[in-house]
Amino acid sequence: MDRKDEIRDFLISRRAKITPDQAGLPNYGELRRVPGLRREEVAQLAGVSTDYYTRLERGSIRGVSDSVLNAVASALQLDEAERTHLMDLARTANTPSSRRPARRPPQQRVRPGVLRLLDGMTGAVALVQNGRSDVLAANSLGRALYGPVFESTAAAGPEAPGQLPNQARYLFLDPGAGDFYPDWSAIAATTVAMLRSEAGRNPHDRALNELVGELTTRSGHFAALWAGHDVRIHTTGTKRFHHPVAGDVSLQFETLDLPGDEGQTLYTFTAEPGSASENALAFLASWAASPPAKTTPGDPSIPDLRSHARPGTLNPGKTEHD
Repeated sequence: MDRKDEIRDFLISRRAKITPDQAGLPNYGELRRVPGLRREEVAQLAGVSTDYYTRLERGSIRGVSDSVLNAVASALQLDEAERTHLMDLARTANTPSSRRPARRPPQQRVRPGVLRLLDGMTGAVALVQNGRSDVLAANSLGRALYGPVFESTAAAGPEAPGQLPNQARYLFLDPGAGDFYPDWSAIAATTVAMLRSEAGRNPHDRALNELVGELTTRSGHFAALWAGHDVRIHTTGTKRFHHPVAGDVSLQFETLDLPGDEGQTLYTFTAEPGSASENALAFLASWAASPPAKTTPGDPSIPDLRSHARPGTLNPGKTEHD
């Protein structure tokens, strides 16, 4: 990902979202040739010359002070995620390592202590993901809830069938994702925005760049969302599922970055006490803990989702039910 192009496209996309009225500028009703603010208006609001801001918007951000970047961020009314993204773009542009060729990082491993923590969380769904949306590990209930993701050959990717399922691949490449996620459009937009934020933090992550290239080529919807340059910080909220065993489930999620494992995040999902979703989650936990039912050849069956979700334990390929 070219840094200059990233900076230019991000600033242009943010400038297009702000109207003169929103920026507190007089609007004399003249016909405007560009959506949002003009460059000179952003420069005026940021307290810099138009020529200087134009150079910034063309990607010449190396050596620019934090005070100027903060002034530009304020002029464009960037939210926390957008402001952080702009700073990340500037940081990587100012780092000598930005000249190095992209390298494939080693596969991320989840520490034994974190795996034991997951195993001990029996009343909640828990899983660990990295910034590329790879699911690195999950507890038994997490494996059961996210069974369609773990069993998806599309989610596994071309190089690791049956191992590290990727949420973005599942969302955009598996035709069943729209059934599993009733709010597919919102989840897809959030996932792309999180990947865009990760690209700002780690532009030389070869696996991330390859993932973005794959999804851009294979999914027009992903390509359109990626071109929007939206970024997002996703820490808490509600997610709805339509599970093949438990039915409709609505869960509250919380996220926790693991300080000892840079780039890894713990996700937990719980149900509102006394709700139908709590009953559904309890049923799913009981089902996941029970022995697999025996079936006869030719009978339709639900894939066995009961095994632990640590990397390397999944059965590649789809079952008859898929």
